[in-house]
Amino acid sequence: MTDRAGASSYRVPARTAEVEIEVRRSRFRCHLERVADEDAARAVVEAARRRHGDAGHHCWAFVLGAEGADGVDGARVRSSDDGEPAGSAGAPMLETLRGRELSDVVAVVTRWFGGTLLGVGGLVRAYSGAVALAADEAGVLRRERRDLVEVDAAHADAGRLEHELRSRGVMVRDASYGAVVTLTLAVPAGLSGSLGATLAGLTAGAAAPRQVGTDWVDLPV
Repeated sequence: MTDRAGASSYRVPARTAEVEIEVRRSRFRCHLERVADEDAARAVVEAARRRHGDAGHHCWAFVLGAEGADGVDGARVRSSDDGEPAGSAGAPMLETLRGRELSDVVAVVTRWFGGTLLGVGGLVRAYSGAVALAADEAGVLRRERRDLVEVDAAHADAGRLEHELRSRGVMVRDASYGAVVTLTLAVPAGLSGSLGATLAGLTAGAAAPRQVGTDWVDLPV
C-alpha cells in the first residue's frame, strides 16, 4: 500500500461484523461496518444508540478515504469517548482501526456497565479488544484504483472474448449491448499497453482498448 496522501490502494472491511465481550460483568458490543462517507458513519452511530437505548455509552471511531482532508496520512478520522474517561475509548478504538490499516470503516462499541469500575487501562483494553475482534470477524478487502478501459466486440465474438479475458485475470466490470458489445475492463494502472497486445492476439487485431477514466475496485487480499 502506498502512502495514503497519494494512495493507489488501501484496505476496507469485507463485511459488517458485530461481536460482544464481557469484562468484569460490563458488556462491550462492537458493531463494525464499511461506510462511504461521514454522514453514513454517523448514521451507524445513531442507529446503535436507538437499538441499544438502555446502554450507558456508545463510543465510536471512524476512518474514511484514501485521500481525506485532515487526518494523519491523509485519511479523515474522528472518534468519541461518549462520556467515558478522556482517551479511554474513542482514541484506542481509532488506533486499533489504523493499526489494521482499515479505512472506509466505522466502529461503535456499546457498553453496559456491570457495577465494577475498570479504570482507564481496563477500558482501553476492553474497547480496543472489542474492535480488534470485530475487525477479525469482518475480514479485509483491498481497494485499488484502476484504469477503466472499453473495448468493442461483435455480438458473435463478445462471449468468447469476455471468457478469454477473465481466464487471463482481467477484471470485466460491465458489458453494454448495442450495435456492438462494449466491455468495460478495470486494468491495473500502466498496463493498458499490455492489454492492447492481449486483445490484438485474441481478436486478430480487430479490437483495440480505449481508456475512459479511473475508478476504485474491491479485490481480495
